[in-house]
Parts: sequence; C-alpha cells; structure tokens
Amino acid sequence: MEKSLNQILERSFKENWDNPALSDYKGITLYYRDVARRIEKMHIVFEICGLKKGDKVAICSRNQANWGVVFLSAITYGAVAVPILHEFKPGNIHHIVNHSDSIILFAGDQVWEQLNESEMPNLEAVIQINDFSVLFAKDKQIFETREHLNELFGRKYPKNFRQGHIKYYEDSHDELALINYTSGTTGFSKGVMLPYRSLLSNVLFGKEVHPQLNNTSNVVAMLPTAHMYGMMFEFLFEMTVGAHIHFLTRIPSPNIIMDAFAEIKPDIIISVPLIIEKIYKKKLQPIINKTPIRLLLRLPVIDQKIQKKILNELIKTFGGRFKEIIIGGAAFNKEAEAFFRKITFPYTVGYGMTECGPIITYAPWDNTRLHSCGKAAPRMEIRIDSGDPGRIPGEILCRGTNLMLGYYKNPEATKAAFNEEGWLKTGDMGIIDQEGYLFIKGRSKSMIVGPSGQNIYPEEIESLLNNMPYVVESLVVEEQGTLTALIYPDFELAEQNLLGEDALAAKMEENRIAVNEDLPNYSRIQNVKIFPEEFEKTPKRSIKRFLYQRVSQ
Repeated sequence: MEKSLNQILERSFKENWDNPALSDYKGITLYYRDVARRIEKMHIVFEICGLKKGDKVAICSRNQANWGVVFLSAITYGAVAVPILHEFKPGNIHHIVNHSDSIILFAGDQVWEQLNESEMPNLEAVIQINDFSVLFAKDKQIFETREHLNELFGRKYPKNFRQGHIKYYEDSHDELALINYTSGTTGFSKGVMLPYRSLLSNVLFGKEVHPQLNNTSNVVAMLPTAHMYGMMFEFLFEMTVGAHIHFLTRIPSPNIIMDAFAEIKPDIIISVPLIIEKIYKKKLQPIINKTPIRLLLRLPVIDQKIQKKILNELIKTFGGRFKEIIIGGAAFNKEAEAFFRKITFPYTVGYGMTECGPIITYAPWDNTRLHSCGKAAPRMEIRIDSGDPGRIPGEILCRGTNLMLGYYKNPEATKAAFNEEGWLKTGDMGIIDQEGYLFIKGRSKSMIVGPSGQNIYPEEIESLLNNMPYVVESLVVEEQGTLTALIYPDFELAEQNLLGEDALAAKMEENRIAVNEDLPNYSRIQNVKIFPEEFEKTPKRSIKRFLYQRVSQ
C-alpha cells in the first residue's frame, strides 16, 4: 500500500496515452489522451466554480464514457465524488445532493428532466454530462467559462497538452474519496464514506488476482457504474491497468449483453447472478430436462461428451476469451451453480458490500468450493459471531484496509455498524469451514425463527422454488406463524403453453408440494401467492424484501 490511487492513475494515463480507454457501445471511443484532456478541462471548470479540495461533486446518469471522465476528474482534483444511481426517484436524488453537500451536479438529460434546481439550493452549477453544457449556474462566469473552455485550455497549454503535463492530486490513505449512497431498506439511503485506501486496496486486489489484465484487455461494463461493484471492477481497476472499457449505455438485456460479448470478446466478465441464471434457465434447462438428454447424462462417457459440448457453447456465448466470470451482488441459484461447477465452467462467486468498497471474500474459479463465496480477500479478515463458526451460523464480521470511514453525517448508524473491537457487522449470516471458505446462509434481518426456535433462511427455500417450472423469482415471508411463498411466474411461457390463470395457479401449488418434500417440517411452505409483476430490486439486483414483508396484511 505504498502508492496512492491518483499516482497509479497518473502513471496509467502516461503509459497508455495512445490506447483506447472508454467507449460507448456502438458509439464514441475516447483514448487515454482524450480522457486526460477532458479531465484537465474539468479541472479548469472546477477552479472557476470555486471548488475546493474535499468539496463534493455529484454524478447522476446512465453508464457512459463521460461518466468515467467526470468521476476521474473529481478524485484526481481532490474533490469527493458522489455517484448517484440514475434509477433513483427525483425526491431521493434531491435528498442525496443536499445531504452530501454537493457543490456541482453532473446529470444525464433524462435525469435532469425530472429534477428541480430550487430543490437543491446548495448547488453552484448543474452540468449536462452528455456534452458538458451548463444547465444551471449561480455565477454567470461559469457559463462564460464553458463557452470559452477550449480557449482557456489553449492558453494554459499553448504547445498542446502532453503526458508530461499530467499532475494529479496527491491523496492520502485515510482521506475521503467518495460517498456512495446505498439503496437502503427504508427511507433515504445512508452515505457510505470510502477513503482512498479502500479504493486503492480494491484496485490492488484486482491486480493481484488477475495480473494478466493489461492495456490489451477489453471489458464490457454492464453493471451500474454508480454502484461500487460495477464502479470498481468494470471501470476503476481497469483504468489503472490501461484496459479498454465498453459501456453498454442501455438496459443490459440478455440479448444486448450476448451481442456485446460476441463483438468485444471481454477478457474478464463481472456479473450478478440474475444474468447468469437467465442464461441457464432459458438456454440450458430446456435442453437438460429433455428425457433423452437426461438419460444420456447418466452414462459416464456420453455424459462427459455432452458436458464438454455444453461448456464449449457457453464459453462461446460469453465471447470465448475470458479467463473467469466473477459473480457477486446477490445469492446464486444453487442448481445453476452446481451444474456450472459440474461442467467446469470458469466462474467464481465473490462476496462484498458497499461499506468495503466492495470486496470482502474471493477465490479463483479453480480453487473454490461449491456454494462458497471464497476466502478473505487480501488485506481483509472475516470471522463468524458464533460459538461454533464451522457448524452454527452467526453474523459475518469483517475488518481490514477496505473498510469505510463511516456513514456521512450519521454517527449513530456508524457506531451501530461496528462492534466494540472494530469489526464491521455485515448483517449477513454464515459459517466458515476449516480451510477458511465462507458459506452465506442469508441476511440476519430476513432470517425467520421457526415455531420451536429453529432458524429458517428464506433464501435457501427460494433457491429451490426458483428452479421449479414456470417460476421466474420468489420471496418467502412469514404470515401469522406460517410461511408463504410470493411468486412471480413466467407469464410469457404460460401463455405459449396455453395455461390460463387457474392452470398456472395449479402449477404453483404443485411446485409448493414438490419443494416441501425437500424441506424439514418447520420450514415448509403453507401458502402460495402469485405476483403480477417483477419484485422491486436494489441496484445489485437483490429483491427489496422490506417492501413485501406485510404484503397480505
């Protein structure tokens, strides 16, 4: 941890000056020299706006090349970046801009249409992120600066801006780098304060576990860049090694993702379980469930040949050049995970949270355990708050270099997040085996206590339900001492197979009975309720459970 993050970025820009850096898929490409020039112009704007080191710069737009430019401009200036998910409601965006004390807001055009500058009185300026035009400014000099920005840039660098001119803010390890507002469970979300050491440690982690990634590598950025998982491992880490990042810039549907993979052929893939599970359910399950294939899979020699063919097709589907797919952000479907492991598909499941910027545990795909999310990452420690951490689940605790400073302007929440010894309380339940592999059981908040005091983890029941016919996703909740399964069915498939409302309900009842056969009495499902639409999700694609806890009351 000798180097600073900005020093690493500075060196990367100088060494990769003529290499492609940021692309909008099917759109513009900015080379490292282009990004460096735009950063320098942003610094001129910051100075005119009166931005001081440590002041806050909010960014709210869909993924795109200029998002990367603005984020890098902020941290290399010494400002504090405040990434905001563009899917947030206008009221939540107004609140985050105000709560974070942001001075400047960079907004996408569609985001700005829903906002009102009068609701954000502390802002000095609002800048359109697509073309950097000034949408609002308290000082008319900011408008003039933008109008004459190229002229000002030319005066500052009369003989052209070159590598030698790059000189970024010298950050220190415990200095605040960004505030990332979590999706939260109730009300407005908390602002996680991440220091430069957290970002640097995560960058070094990327370099340590994937040293082959360099300035010839390609990455498809499909996760929200305003969320730490996507920001760190589809953007920031790659910028430090000179890789070429391709922003999808649109909703990452499976078809768009597959087209991008085929064209770009990424060297590493960062994903959430939902994307991988959709491919498994749509492409593989129908083939595997055919009677002739099921029979052939029982014959050892033929089984291996079929597995190899499926493996080759899957690798081709993901572009054919990647070394590993890293899955994180939510629980992975156990049946899909077991099948991918059986055919030796190169995937691994990691674990992290915003408060750790985000990585906590990881293991390479060829050195992990089924249903585990790896071991403690470099510079991190984990332990289980349990008398028998190998057998009895307890809350997962962690500490190390990646940890946050706390929650912005919320000392009570900060104090509650740590125990007396300084370990971060993750809110997740798990066990650790003798070799240090972590197995997550579920969220402590979602754990249900059974009639005789048994711990019931709804995520484990949902994993079974989600593999049943016509089930897209499910949620298990407690109602008056019994368990109810809320199910969002595959209405499209039901329509194709001419299943009416009553027939679909009958299928769900069959699923309930089938799943209960694999469950102990105390965790069996008593009722099923069909939901007409997808469950609302957090940015990392996990269901917002709190919205459905009292759905029947």
